[in-house]
Amino acid sequence: MSEKRLKYIYGPVPSRRLGRSLGIDLVPFKTCTYDCIYCQLGRTDKLTPERKEYDFTGEIMQELKQISDAGDKPDYISLAGSGEPTLNGELGKIIDGIKKITSIPVAVITNGSLLWRRDVQDELMNADLVLPSLDAGDEELFRRVNRPHPGIPFEVMVEGIAEFTRRFRGEVWLEVLLLSGLSDTIPAVKKMANLVEYIKPMRVQLNTASRPPAEKTAMAVPSNRMSELKGLFSVPVDIICEREMNHDPNRVLPDSIAEEILALLERRPCTPEGVAGGLGIHIHQAIKYLTELNREGKIYTTNTGGRDFYTAEGGTAGTD
Repeated sequence: MSEKRLKYIYGPVPSRRLGRSLGIDLVPFKTCTYDCIYCQLGRTDKLTPERKEYDFTGEIMQELKQISDAGDKPDYISLAGSGEPTLNGELGKIIDGIKKITSIPVAVITNGSLLWRRDVQDELMNADLVLPSLDAGDEELFRRVNRPHPGIPFEVMVEGIAEFTRRFRGEVWLEVLLLSGLSDTIPAVKKMANLVEYIKPMRVQLNTASRPPAEKTAMAVPSNRMSELKGLFSVPVDIICEREMNHDPNRVLPDSIAEEILALLERRPCTPEGVAGGLGIHIHQAIKYLTELNREGKIYTTNTGGRDFYTAEGGTAGTD
């Protein structure tokens, strides 16, 4: 990782879905088409379906070139970050630019709300992996869980994901996120399973709230319940869980390691294990630096599900 603090690129971060993922922010903080009750970043500041070209594409490419020869190759470069990446009107240009710099596969983590748009579909065609979301099986639950912009009807969103999946030459992994007491009932999951059969993704990634959510009503589904519900789907299903990632015992930590940890926590709340896995350091080293940053008041802890998550003051982005 570069000694210089990066503005748009962060990580690699530990991703429960992608291993070690180098993230790229494509939109300003919490610019999104949804205001999901489970979002780890809090409430959406700018709820919009309007795409916009931003003036930082050149800076993103400069940052990527800056770190491309660092030798620490992640599993994926993921376009996600602090909001909905398909809202960036230069999405296709950015994907093409990444392809010219590195051979690391490009994954786009999207809520799928704009996949009905032909321009969005076209711009995603050069990605290697697209990971849209489906958190409800009907309009009512869609409005309760995702709290979308009024201009995004449920049926249009579903049809968009299905149409894109038919066109896309890469892989589509569909995330289905379940919440306890809300979307984890047999009837609710069967509705989603029927839509999955229509969409036909390569696989489903069954997920639940695992980090501090925007609303306290967004509660995690127990692992045994997730295993029971897995059988309702007709396509291959992965139950997402925290991955253990190896550290390099011979790695010489840079002087900027505290800054790297801080940059990581600005993007997503992490446990000490998550920090260690994302940055490839030993858990004891992670705890040492976390303790010091906490003492300095630069980070704070939140307990969710009996686990302590560290978050930077003024955190701005995240990827799963």
